[in-house]
Amino acid sequence: MLIDGYDTLLLDLDGVVYLGSHAVPGAPEALEEAQRHGVRLAYVTNNASRTPAAIAAHLRELGAPATAADVVTSAQAAARLVAEKVAPGANVLVVGGSGLRLALRDQGLRPVSTAAESPVAVVQGIAPGLSYGLLSEGALAVRQGALFVASNGDSTMPTRRGELPGNGSMVRVIATATGVEPIYAGKPDPPLHRESMIRTGARRPLVVGDRLDTDIEGASNAGVDSLLVLTGVATPADALMAEPRHRPTYIGEDLGALLLPYPEVRDGACGGWQARWTDGVLRLEGEGGRMDGLRAACDAAWTAAGDGRLEGEDVVKPALEMLERVR
Repeated sequence: MLIDGYDTLLLDLDGVVYLGSHAVPGAPEALEEAQRHGVRLAYVTNNASRTPAAIAAHLRELGAPATAADVVTSAQAAARLVAEKVAPGANVLVVGGSGLRLALRDQGLRPVSTAAESPVAVVQGIAPGLSYGLLSEGALAVRQGALFVASNGDSTMPTRRGELPGNGSMVRVIATATGVEPIYAGKPDPPLHRESMIRTGARRPLVVGDRLDTDIEGASNAGVDSLLVLTGVATPADALMAEPRHRPTYIGEDLGALLLPYPEVRDGACGGWQARWTDGVLRLEGEGGRMDGLRAACDAAWTAAGDGRLEGEDVVKPALEMLERVR
């Protein structure tokens, strides 16, 4: 199985394990089997709105094995980042929810809600009902010289209704109002991966995610292997057009790929598929499973792009059309 080479799975949540309040089909069962196989599960999320205990409870409701100790959040990474830069017990203004407040307290810091309390730092994370008033307090504090830290820079987050504005979109309010860019704690920046390694003690981790610009880039930045699943944001077209830092080690339909042998991909061939460039476009020939076809096409596309990125989706359109026919 793919997981045989790893001791810990660093799993994204939104778009990988669940979409909103619903589990991705088959995800809880795949995670239970992976755990029975002896692999540690760590749920690593850019979402800073909830506490690890609340996230673990949600996962258990969906049927996935989880305890609070299995959850690593960008709130925890942000709190450690701030704690390393300010005095113990310092006031930190929280533009976000309970997840950030708890993480700051765990680091010996004092969460506050107004600029009048002279915070030395402002930490922002997505939260339901995030108000104009709280954003304004954050902007005032940053203008007064407070360190500005954001839990993550995701512009969107996947839900069953579609992609909704993420923390990266909300961060632009304070950044635009003050002219100050935040330090980011979440993926793809190093602090969250560092937090995951500290908390899990992983030696051979595999990052599993659905976004190229956070999960996969974060794994590339950390020099570890990654699995891209197609249950969230990324599409086959995104994978084919990926630049080097966004290219996963493995590609799977969903978390079930963890429990299967990973096929050899070489010279544009995988399973019964062969990808070739003909008349300036990428074509797929042969037959077999959709994922093997995508793996073959990605290998050929990435080889052709080298250290760059293919220009224009039209060059991979014939390959994508073939993949659609075998869906």
